[in-house]
Amino acid sequence: MTDLPSPLARRMPLSLSFYRLITRVSSPLFQRALKKRVTQGKEDPHRLAEREGRTSLPRPKGKVIWVHTASVGESLAALPLIERLLETREECHVLVTTGTVTSAELMAKRLPSRALHQYVPIDRVETVRRFLDHWKPNLALWIESEFWPNLIIETARRQIPMGLINARMSESSYRRWKFFSRTSMYLLECYDQILTIDDATTKMFHDIGATHAQTTGNLKFASSPLPYDENELQSLKSKIGPRSIWLAASTHPGEEEGVAKAQTLLQDNITCLLCIVPRHPNRGPAIADMLQNQKFHTALRSQNEPVTPETNIYIADTLGELGLFYRLADAAFIGGSLIEHGGQNPLEPARLDCAFVHGPHVFNFSEIYETIDSANGSVCVHDANALATSIHTLLTDQKKAGEQAEKARTIAESADHVLTEVMYALEPILPEGNSNAHA
Repeated sequence: MTDLPSPLARRMPLSLSFYRLITRVSSPLFQRALKKRVTQGKEDPHRLAEREGRTSLPRPKGKVIWVHTASVGESLAALPLIERLLETREECHVLVTTGTVTSAELMAKRLPSRALHQYVPIDRVETVRRFLDHWKPNLALWIESEFWPNLIIETARRQIPMGLINARMSESSYRRWKFFSRTSMYLLECYDQILTIDDATTKMFHDIGATHAQTTGNLKFASSPLPYDENELQSLKSKIGPRSIWLAASTHPGEEEGVAKAQTLLQDNITCLLCIVPRHPNRGPAIADMLQNQKFHTALRSQNEPVTPETNIYIADTLGELGLFYRLADAAFIGGSLIEHGGQNPLEPARLDCAFVHGPHVFNFSEIYETIDSANGSVCVHDANALATSIHTLLTDQKKAGEQAEKARTIAESADHVLTEVMYALEPILPEGNSNAHA
């Protein structure tokens, strides 16, 4: 561990003391909130006890490395790190916690052996202590920007080494951290290692007092290509036939209308099928209703509805099949970018040689998008008309689409060293292992 001053030796800021008091006395409010989330499909009713820090799973023997991620994107970014930790620490198990139903379903499919998943406990002192009492982690690694004060403080009080991995910070977050400087410093000093995605982020952490932050790069560069089922790919190609296929990947509310308008414009010039993969699959039926009201012929994958020659929009409202549809598509639009969501990971289509375009709101991956766009590996579109024009070009000019895809793939493969850098930086706080962290 690094020789850092412990924040626990200093008086806790009043803001954190007040937060801990409020969360202690607000148990009924938390219970009502969880029940409401169950009715909204945002919680798994069969595993709700995990949110209270209770589990039916025994703690594995030996050492446990706890990796906390927020949702699907962070979970995918963490997978290569989890795999490397298990490769280099054969006596360890990895406990992965997430906060969403979709990420739990994804982890159930993708986690390797000796890794297990639990829902993260709600951030109440008693709940957190119950969780830590059971799992007794030997190391805690937090991915990206999840900051739950009670989880952080209670973990630090047990002298469990902690690392903040793939740390990123927006300008608005930076201003908030700066405004609450005593609170931010108290929490950030709980971390033994803070590893950021780029130098700009490292500078922001330094500016708010976390001088032990260092740049190791973006773990999303270390991710493996998204998986797929070859039989399903061939089956879909056979059902769709010779039509051109374009994909609207990881769309959010407010974007399906735009991609549907683009499809209308495209259909005036070429024969094509639009596949929509919503970021949240449970939105599939509502998207279908909306599109059918606009006279589109849709098919829902979750309902095994057939793709016929009349189908012009196929809604893939299933989980974990984005790799399948990137391989199926001749071109793609990356969602979360026509609205102010911040965009989704552009490295996923880039690794699969899928030419893609995106909207202007990509602040979650701004540096990656800037690098790809400046190399002509993608195009930014601002509305449905521009989207239709760009997709039309990619569908009708295979040479241009191939060149664009190759430029994006070259960038995606340019930082394979990131995982090695992260493992090297973590070495001082990792449990003793059987092999070199550079393996």
